[in-house]
Amino acid sequence: MISVDNITVSYGGWDLFSEVSLLINPRDRIGLVGKNGAGKTTLLKIINGEQVPTSGVVSQSAGETIGYLPQQMKVADTTSLVEETAGAFAEVLALEAEIAAINEQLTTRTDYESESYETLIHRLNDATDHYHILGGDTREADIERTLLGLGFRREDFDRPTREFSGGWRMRIELAKLLLSRPSVFLLDEPTNHLDIESIQWLESYLREYPGAVVVISHDRTFLDNVTNRTVEISLGKLYDYKVPYSRYVELRAERRQQQLAAYENQQKLIEKTEEFIEKFRYKPTKSNQVQSRVKQLEKLDRLEVDEEDNATLNIKFPPAPRSGQVVAEVKGVGKTFPAQGDRKEKHVFSGAEFTIERGEKIALVGRNGEGKTTFARMLIGDLATTEGTIKVGANVNTGYYAQNQDDLMNGDFTVFDTLDRVAVGDIRTRLRDILAAFLFRCGDIDKKVKVLSGGERSRLAMARLMLEPYNLLVLDEPTNHMDMRSKDILKRALAKYDGTVVVVSHDREFLDGLVDKVYEFRDGGVREYLGDIWYFLEKRKLESLKEVEIKAAADKRAEAPAKLAGKEDYARRKEAEKEIKRVERAIAETEKRVAALETEIAEWDEKLADPAAHGIDTADGKVFARYNDIKKSLAHQMHEWEKLNYELDILKDE
Repeated sequence: MISVDNITVSYGGWDLFSEVSLLINPRDRIGLVGKNGAGKTTLLKIINGEQVPTSGVVSQSAGETIGYLPQQMKVADTTSLVEETAGAFAEVLALEAEIAAINEQLTTRTDYESESYETLIHRLNDATDHYHILGGDTREADIERTLLGLGFRREDFDRPTREFSGGWRMRIELAKLLLSRPSVFLLDEPTNHLDIESIQWLESYLREYPGAVVVISHDRTFLDNVTNRTVEISLGKLYDYKVPYSRYVELRAERRQQQLAAYENQQKLIEKTEEFIEKFRYKPTKSNQVQSRVKQLEKLDRLEVDEEDNATLNIKFPPAPRSGQVVAEVKGVGKTFPAQGDRKEKHVFSGAEFTIERGEKIALVGRNGEGKTTFARMLIGDLATTEGTIKVGANVNTGYYAQNQDDLMNGDFTVFDTLDRVAVGDIRTRLRDILAAFLFRCGDIDKKVKVLSGGERSRLAMARLMLEPYNLLVLDEPTNHMDMRSKDILKRALAKYDGTVVVVSHDREFLDGLVDKVYEFRDGGVREYLGDIWYFLEKRKLESLKEVEIKAAADKRAEAPAKLAGKEDYARRKEAEKEIKRVERAIAETEKRVAALETEIAEWDEKLADPAAHGIDTADGKVFARYNDIKKSLAHQMHEWEKLNYELDILKDE
């Protein structure tokens, strides 16, 4: 367990937090929500020990380990993907070396009855058990499963990490974190650089994970699928709801309505009481009643209503100058990146053939690496095509929002300078108004870009797009880091925008009701769907965007011959069926062991909640050692269960 007790964080006379507390229990699934700048990332850093609060303390149980995934990170450029990922097993490798050293000693020693020999045997047993619990036997399979789940291909495993983009580097760090299997995950916007298939894999992994998870995310669907508890940070206070995000939204509205009703009733009572006191204060016949009312007011526990945080984006894109009817004509376009140094030639896609017309709002969807961002950069002229042509129409003026927008802004400039250096003409007189519309008020405009949160940098980048009246907006993952209310406001502003929009996104809710045409990048090609995002889903016979790549794999398998022929094939099928049954039995047995361990942990939780009633001496270190051993055994069994299910999936796919 991790306990946050009465934390206060102050900056220059104002409080980001004021005496907030939070308890993180084993197997908690907590969604940390609130507007950008509310302090979500700061709270994670405090829990992780990276930042010290102004007052208050953070404490954790013995043996607890924390795995923290920040929004921004750096990955070493001197190793390959597999070598870098294997760094998660540093403790396993150390144990492996220790076990080898002990075994070597045991083969040369002959003092079998000595105390030191017995101590060495005990240490070997302890190290071996710990090695198995940490997954030492299966680390190579675990690395492969995790990297494939996060969207890497087997041919990527030996690639140098320097060849991967920022988004893929973030996945490398996420893979290392998942493989380290800490007691508590602290994840800050883990889905920002993941494609839809990888988000689904991560949801499944976190749901089954035996430890606790605290996640910051602005993806409603992800929060609903992973979390069962929502902690809101608003105006320096924490509000804890034991429900997923969608239910939290409803309960939050109900709580505020109840508070308002009770507050208004009490205010009416106070007003009437004060009127009575004022009216009869100087009448001797009413003096007893007046004094009684005065005492009532003094004893009254006055209600307060949570201050409502109504700050939201208030933006409207400038009217788009009229362009030609054809905004862009794409004919047979493809892209192949040539070999360079130790990098091999990489073919991205071919055969893109379509026309973008004035006023259309288009979505580009598909797996990462299939060419969405590459096409967006070719559309704005930042990359040249290697096949075909893109002809931009008459009077088209393009505004571009890049995924790596953070890298395109100088961190040493202030918020105001960032806009002032690119603005020209009369619009320079309106910069403060534009910044206010994007929630940069008063002292915010003098902050340097490098101290802004991810969401604040995203809003600043979007504000830059408003400095010129574009008639084509090309937006690459514009909602990354944006809070939910800001996403909704941006979506409404884009829906009312009278220009043309091309948006790359994996956010199904953001695309719903915004786009009227979808281009899917898949298997080296581009396919057009003349309808909204739901038309695309229905046409592909999918339940959600997350199933795009799963359906593609199923399509490939369906092309294989339906039956195997000959005695040899029959024997192979029988052997495969036998192996599947074996794994299914192993899964069932593992599930029984998991259930028994979870029951035992629940019993211990009950005892530790009231140790005196159960005759437990909490000063005895063996009590918590036993408790932690059971938790480690559960983690090991869950790990085995995951491996067996992975093996079963492979067997059934063959």
